[in-house]
Amino acid sequence: MTPTQSRMARAALKWSLTDLATQAGVGRATVARLELGEPVAVETIDKMKAALSAAGADFTRRAGRVGVTVPE
Repeated sequence: MTPTQSRMARAALKWSLTDLATQAGVGRATVARLELGEPVAVETIDKMKAALSAAGADFTRRAGRVGVTVPE
């Protein structure tokens, strides 16, 4: 999951930084660091992606493009 995908998924799900942090079991500052493009442990990114996926986000990456879809 890229920083852009994290922001896209949160926006589509109407989640705040705090919502994602709580659902993923990580700190709010960690979510902010990821979304600013700063280094974050792979395991932590996996936790955030899993939380977003559990809420219905589907992540795509093809030909240099990234995307996120969520249920209507």
